[in-house]
Amino acid sequence: MAVRAFPLRFFGKTRFFGRNPVPSAEQPDAASSVRNRLVPPFHGSPLWGWLAPLLVAIFGALLRFDRLALPKAVMFDETYYAKDALSLLRYGVERTFLGTNENPIADPRLLAGREDLWVTCTQDDLGPCALYVAHPPLGKWMIGLGEWVFGANPFGWRFVAALVGALSVLMVARVARRMTRSTLLGCLAGLLLAVDGLHFVLSRTALLDVFLMFWVLAGFGCLVVDRDRARERLASWYEGSPLSGTGPWLGVRPWRIAAGVCLGAAIATKWSGLFFLAAFAVMSLVWDAGARRAIGLRRPFSGAVRRDVPAALAGLGLVPVVVYLASWTGWFASPYGWGRNWEQATSSGWAYWVFSSFRSWVGYQTEVLGFHTGLTTPHSYQSWPWQWPLLIRPVAFYYPGDVRGCGASSCSQAVLGVGTPVVWYGALIALIALIAWYVATRDWRAGAVLLAYGVGWLPWFYYAISDKRTMFLFYMAPLLPFMAIAIALAAGLLIGPVSAGTNRRAVGAAVVGAFTLLALINFWWLHPILTAETITQDDWYRRMLFPSWI
Repeated sequence: MAVRAFPLRFFGKTRFFGRNPVPSAEQPDAASSVRNRLVPPFHGSPLWGWLAPLLVAIFGALLRFDRLALPKAVMFDETYYAKDALSLLRYGVERTFLGTNENPIADPRLLAGREDLWVTCTQDDLGPCALYVAHPPLGKWMIGLGEWVFGANPFGWRFVAALVGALSVLMVARVARRMTRSTLLGCLAGLLLAVDGLHFVLSRTALLDVFLMFWVLAGFGCLVVDRDRARERLASWYEGSPLSGTGPWLGVRPWRIAAGVCLGAAIATKWSGLFFLAAFAVMSLVWDAGARRAIGLRRPFSGAVRRDVPAALAGLGLVPVVVYLASWTGWFASPYGWGRNWEQATSSGWAYWVFSSFRSWVGYQTEVLGFHTGLTTPHSYQSWPWQWPLLIRPVAFYYPGDVRGCGASSCSQAVLGVGTPVVWYGALIALIALIAWYVATRDWRAGAVLLAYGVGWLPWFYYAISDKRTMFLFYMAPLLPFMAIAIALAAGLLIGPVSAGTNRRAVGAAVVGAFTLLALINFWWLHPILTAETITQDDWYRRMLFPSWI
């Protein structure tokens, strides 16, 4: 006779201890119930699960690629990254450009298509060519890809930013769909990201932050998929094997390895990606322990430590290190890199070259760390982390003087790096709702979004208070996808489940629809000052929400 499991209820959920339950009159299909609880089914057509997010992403792409080459100028920090990317293509490493920040000789030459941009040096004295850069090279390599394909012009150096901006809209829609099991809510999240002003501007500018956002989101999305795949394997094991105290090893997990690649790429774009790697690694292991607990294992946490941690250390520990090191290949292979001891290293054999290169590289990383913690130079557009969610001080990426052509005596062109207020203030309300939801239910989706938002925002408080570090609103870029997902989750709570009353769902849908329409109108209203359209000075002024925007 088969041995049956006996059910115990904890926190409103049934846990089975002993051997796997055998379907009976008392437990009609316990194994199926556990599978549905571990991996809830999706609602709607799988075809629309892809087609609808793709349509939203195409909408986002059309917005981002429209007039992408305008303004024909080197905007804000494009003066660093567009030129660094071109240098990486030419020499494999960033080299010193002609001019200074106050007199950027290379900028007009770059816009004119000239090649004489770099300081000259000789084999006997490579020092003048070596450029000290404060950020890893991967994001600049991505900018350089567009320059390689389309040339060193505004369209070329902005192309990949626009591409990953559009792809991130698709990813948000798919990730939110997987988290909510609803195509509609997934598309809502994607649409809100598509019409956020800050995401839009960063997707049309050759800065690093849009690439950091992309890789952080990709890493998070891979872990969400890995969560489902691991739970599917655990459910299959539950259905066909006797329960044990700790449970099985879940095998090679390619999605977790992919997450390690993506989060390593985030760090190789900007060091702040390290915060996300650490937090997401812990989150993934907590998910593993929660899955083991959900099927009734007696020692779920020790099972996660024994069965899941070793592989996680490889996927989320070793893999990111390899990716980060690989991103510096050009520096290792070039004599022009900052801090290189090239002549001595290359004349003393390959073993010394490896040792000397690695020692020089570590010294360089230490210098960069000191730079970041000591960056306190005042800037007219700087702001503090506690101001960011309220959009107190945006960044003017482009604002030329003496503009003509608007039919008035005073005209304006502007690219203002600012979020869509309806989306940002809606996200604040949604995040507060998620805090209450998580406290009440410990729902993993609320916890994941709150963790991502917190780990991308709160560390900046330390640097603001202790170091008085110079920082800007666009440091919020990695959080934009999670703000959109937060609104989608809150919308799901507002509309309610399928079993909710018709009136409740109708009212909830009406509120969510009205909010979405307001977000679209708000973005349309801001669009001229996000894209350098020529408008009257009065029209520009009317779009300044606060005096601090001016």
